[in-house]
Amino acid sequence: MRRVLCVEPVIFIYIFAFSLTSPLVQQFIYRRLWEQEYNSTFVSDSNVSHCEQNKSSPVYIKQKEVQEKASVFNMQLDLTGAIPSLIVAFVIVANGDRQGHKRSLVLPSMGALIAGISLTAISYFSLSLSVLFAVAFVTGLFGSIATFLGGGFAFIADACHDEKQKTTRIAVVDLIFGVVSGLAGLSSGYFLRGIGFTWTFVAASLLHVINIIYIIFFLEDTVSVSEFQHEAPVSCKELLRETFSGVYMLFKTAPYKKRVLIIVLLFTFMTYMFTMLGGSSLFTLYELDEPLCWNEVYIGYGAAAFTSVSLTSFLGVYLFSKCLKDIYIVFIGMFSYIGGMIMAAFAKTTLLMFLVRVPSLFCFMPIPVLRSMLSKVVLTGEQGAVFACIACLEVVTGSISLSVFNILYATTVAWFSGFSFLLSAGLCLIPLAVLCWLLCTSWNGEDLALLVPEEVSSIESTDS
Repeated sequence: MRRVLCVEPVIFIYIFAFSLTSPLVQQFIYRRLWEQEYNSTFVSDSNVSHCEQNKSSPVYIKQKEVQEKASVFNMQLDLTGAIPSLIVAFVIVANGDRQGHKRSLVLPSMGALIAGISLTAISYFSLSLSVLFAVAFVTGLFGSIATFLGGGFAFIADACHDEKQKTTRIAVVDLIFGVVSGLAGLSSGYFLRGIGFTWTFVAASLLHVINIIYIIFFLEDTVSVSEFQHEAPVSCKELLRETFSGVYMLFKTAPYKKRVLIIVLLFTFMTYMFTMLGGSSLFTLYELDEPLCWNEVYIGYGAAAFTSVSLTSFLGVYLFSKCLKDIYIVFIGMFSYIGGMIMAAFAKTTLLMFLVRVPSLFCFMPIPVLRSMLSKVVLTGEQGAVFACIACLEVVTGSISLSVFNILYATTVAWFSGFSFLLSAGLCLIPLAVLCWLLCTSWNGEDLALLVPEEVSSIESTDS
């Protein structure tokens, strides 16, 4: 059977299934908590969700309590799966340089399949919401989305030998992530209204089955099996030692300038992810609350609006990279995000909430560009190590960010629900300040451009 190196279909299917279920899980939790609070069935019509706008009404107070409980519950759920997924992502992705990156793709897909089946059972049999914590923990043991994306990006970095092609393909994956998540978000509302929670979870599970079959039988690994199949089996202790030593040597043996660039770029990536994930994760709860009071279809439209943002961000990377250095592209994307968050904080009408996507047109650009910059700094054999670092940072940053912003939203929703968006925009000044330092000192884009893998190899051989 002829195998291919095309990993994009795998990412497409996984992201679609993941993005189809994620907003539904939030709405499922919200509805169940609503029913527990009111002891009645959740009501939703063709225009708005069932939500009270009269602030003097007792129903309004209970509604805010549901918002707070849903926010805290989501935070606890994210933390439950974050800890095991952090360890798995680090070990599996870092060892991809030696044992291939297919396992970084197939394990999270199997975990997502288990989660989909579990969600189906919880919805169909009306099981307790506490079962979701066990599901989140088991999914984390399989690596979750952090391992999947870390393995996917490392796979592409290994498969591409041209630096410009590498930047483009990484940007394409981020484009797929945005476009597919938008399409899945749009369709999620219609899925929910048409077939309900249970059958939507079944559909997502079937997509993961297709993905697992493609990965196992059709996808060729970037590391040849012959390179490691005859090696003596290593113990778990030795495997962990090799994993950590690979990441340790990435910083230990590197020249000083390379080390500083890697650390600065990782810190910039982490802080921007913190602000962006934290702010954008609150959109669903914000839209369910007054005065917007969106129903599942409008929430799907809102998620789909990010499709245009992903497309314009990709086009921005493609066009700006022809005339601007990478660092300036990151600047543009961060200012775009700040503008969108400030506008979202004061969006009180449906039209204005949709228009939030206009200033945010380039907000996704920093993510693929920073990934590409990090990939260009390291050697070919260090791709797995650097993407393992990125994957772990995504898990840690994402978990802390979601926890902080969900708690903050629960605390501030009663007096100003848009405060979290303003804070997210303000915190974005931290990565901007780091990039300004990088630009205003000798550690600028020209230094980075010189440290392509071939040059790094010669530098390291000279140092040794």
